[in-house]
Amino acid sequence: MTYEVKSLNEECGVFGIWGHPQAAQVTYFGLHSLQHRGQEGAGILTNDAGKLIRHRDTGLISEVFKNPANLGKLTGQAAIGHVRYATAGEASIDNIQPFHFKFYDMEFGLAHNGNLTNTKTLKKELEHNGAIFSSSSDTEILAHLIRCSHNPSFMGKVKEALNTVKGGFAYLLMMEDKLIAALDPNGFRPLSIGKMANGAIVVSSETCAFEVVGAEWIRDVKPGEVVIIDNSGIQYDTYTTDTQLAICSMEYIYFARPDSNIHGVNVHTARKRMGAQLAREFKHEADIVVGVPNSSLSAAMGFAEESGLPNEMGLIKNQYTQRTFIQPTQELREQGVRMKLSAVSGVVKGKRVVMIDDSIVRGTTSRRIVQLLKEAGATEVHVAIASPPLKYPCFYGIDIQTRRELIAANHSVEETRQIIGADSLTYLSIDGLIDSIGLETNAPNGGLCVAYFDGEYPTPIYDYEKDYRRSLDEKVSFY
Repeated sequence: MTYEVKSLNEECGVFGIWGHPQAAQVTYFGLHSLQHRGQEGAGILTNDAGKLIRHRDTGLISEVFKNPANLGKLTGQAAIGHVRYATAGEASIDNIQPFHFKFYDMEFGLAHNGNLTNTKTLKKELEHNGAIFSSSSDTEILAHLIRCSHNPSFMGKVKEALNTVKGGFAYLLMMEDKLIAALDPNGFRPLSIGKMANGAIVVSSETCAFEVVGAEWIRDVKPGEVVIIDNSGIQYDTYTTDTQLAICSMEYIYFARPDSNIHGVNVHTARKRMGAQLAREFKHEADIVVGVPNSSLSAAMGFAEESGLPNEMGLIKNQYTQRTFIQPTQELREQGVRMKLSAVSGVVKGKRVVMIDDSIVRGTTSRRIVQLLKEAGATEVHVAIASPPLKYPCFYGIDIQTRRELIAANHSVEETRQIIGADSLTYLSIDGLIDSIGLETNAPNGGLCVAYFDGEYPTPIYDYEKDYRRSLDEKVSFY
C-alpha cells in the first residue's frame, strides 16, 4: 500500500539484524519493505566488532542510500534501521533515527516505533536533573532514563526505563555486544522475530520484511517483553507482568502490508473478512463493487464475494505520486487526490457503485473520489467503509491527536454522507471489526485497541489528558 491515497500515517518502522556479514545490506532491503510505515527519513546503524557506525538522512530509503558509498561504509555483522514519519517531534534530520549515543563508558544506538504519552512530564524532569536533549523526538527519552538509572546492571537500567515510559513503543537498542528489542505492555505496535538460513536473527515491525530478506518467522514479541539477542542466541525476558494485549486495530485496517501476519492473523485475510462483514451490514441495492486502491482492495474482494456483486476495477491509481497525507494543507491534499486516482468510465458508467474504502478521516479524499465516479457516469455511489467511524484521536503512534481533524467526530453519518456527496454511507460496526480480525485471545475487544472508534483508551493518556478532555466539547464544521 505504498503511496496510498489517505490522510493517516504510522510513525515509523524498525528493522534489526544480528549475525550476518552483510547486515547493512539486509537491513536496507528490510527497510525497503517497510517504507509504507514512514517516508520522511531513514537511517541504518551497524555494529562492527563493537564499533557503531551510522548513516541517516531525509527522504525515502532509496534516496538516503542513493550513493553506494553511504551503504558501503556501514560495515559489521549487526544493524538496526528505521523509516520515519513524525507524530512526535519535527521532521528534521536531528530527529531521524536510529539515534547514536556516545558516553565515556559506552555507546548504543536506538530506534523506536510508537508514541509516548508522558513525554512532556519526563522531559521536564530529566532536564531539571541536567539532561540535555539533541532532538525533539520522544525516542531520546529512553536513552536519558537509562543513563540516569542507579540500577547496578545495564539490563536493570533498561527495564527500569521501560517501566517509566508510557504509551505505545517498540524499541530496538543496539549495544556493543547485543541487540535488545522491547514492546510496550499492550503491544500497540507490532514487532516480530525471524531467523535466516545462516542463523542470523532479525527483528521487524512487520513480517513482510522476512519474506524479502529470506528469514523464517519465529514468533511475535509479546507485550511487556524484552528480548536480548547476542552471539549465544536469543533470551526472552519481561520487564513487567502488568500486560494486556491491545494491538492497534488500524494495523489490520490500513497500515500493515497485506502480506504481513500480526499475532497469527494475515492482514489480507482479515481485510477480506471485514469486507464480507460490511456486506452483511450493507442495506442498499447496487450493481458493482469498486475498491479504492490499494489498501481497500482486500475488503472489496470480501464484500463482492459475500454480496455476489461483481468486483470491478473502477478506479485506477497513478503509482508515481507521493502520498496525500504528506501535503500540509487540505487544498494540496485534494489536488493530490486528483493526481493519484482516475475513474474508469467504461466500467462505472450507468452503474450503481459500491465504493469500498478502509476509513474516512477528514473526508477530503472520499468527497473527491465520489465526485470522480459520478463524473465518470456512475448513477449512484454508495460509500461503504470497512471500519467504524473515526471519532477519537490516537495517542500511541498515529498522526491524529485531535478530534478537530476527524469528520466523524464533528458530524453525524448523514451529515458526513452529504459532505462527501454519496448516495449512502455505511460503516462497519465495532463488533463486526473485532469478529473479522479474529485474534485468538480473551483480552478486551478481542485483543485490539478500538479507542479511535469508541473513545475507551486501554491506558491512561497522561500528558494528553487535559487537551483531550477539552476537545470533547469542541465541534468543527466540515461543510
